[in-house]
Amino acid sequence: MKKLATYFIASLFIFRLHAQEDSAVIKPVELPAGFTSQLNVVYAKVGDWDGRMDIYLPKSEKPTPVVLNIHGGGWNHGTKESQTGFSNFFKAGFAVVNVEYRLTPQATAPAAVEDVRCALLYVIKNAKALNIDVNKIVVMGSSSGGHLALMTGMLGSDHRFDGNCPGVNNVKVAAIVDKYGITDVWDWGYGKNITSKSATNWLGKYAKDQQFAALVSPMTYVNKATPPIFIVHGDADPTVPYQQSVDLHTKLDAAGVTNQFITVPGGLHGKFDKEKNAEVNKAIIVFLKKVGVI
Repeated sequence: MKKLATYFIASLFIFRLHAQEDSAVIKPVELPAGFTSQLNVVYAKVGDWDGRMDIYLPKSEKPTPVVLNIHGGGWNHGTKESQTGFSNFFKAGFAVVNVEYRLTPQATAPAAVEDVRCALLYVIKNAKALNIDVNKIVVMGSSSGGHLALMTGMLGSDHRFDGNCPGVNNVKVAAIVDKYGITDVWDWGYGKNITSKSATNWLGKYAKDQQFAALVSPMTYVNKATPPIFIVHGDADPTVPYQQSVDLHTKLDAAGVTNQFITVPGGLHGKFDKEKNAEVNKAIIVFLKKVGVI
């Protein structure tokens, strides 16, 4: 009974801590003149769960590029409302779609992958109504959101996780922005570098299934048709192994995939200083121009 009580108190503490973390950074997205917003748009329904997204659209006579943004949080916490730093994309004329997805323990793997794929497919299906250029879709995320951005874009027309939202063929994103994302789920759960219970908890009933972990790991899907990828990672990251980004970069190079890898010396888990953040944000826009998105 004592063990149960201790577990309950610990779980409550973690829940409150995550809630404090999420609420501490929530502020309204500041839109430039001419932009409009569509908040809490339902992009998918799974049982009694509604997948929601916030959409920010520029006024434009021609279809615009779009960033599909995915929040992080170890697949177990975080909200779309915590994501507000889109000013560089707004200035460059991008629409932004900010996505939520099912979290552990509400739903374990591969639910989060299924959800963000549905979000991408929703954008493609509704591109005309949203005035979005389907040839200029960028998927972006940090930490577990980086993992999901990689999975969303790298799957392309592989529909193995699209059972909740069928009907779209020839799926291809123009680029992926991966900020210190997990590239090998099994390694994050059991590897020789940094490990995390977030990985094994998210795998759920597949926690001991290395083959399944590979199916939800971006490293598995690298091939010559992989979209261009921008990677940034701090080499002192205490949460997600820096080596995972090194390995992804190496594999992309070997496959001949256009990519850029920025290492932040001494950088922690996304906690870069103001100057470095500005440098990274500028580099992302330059990279997107290089690969023809802008």
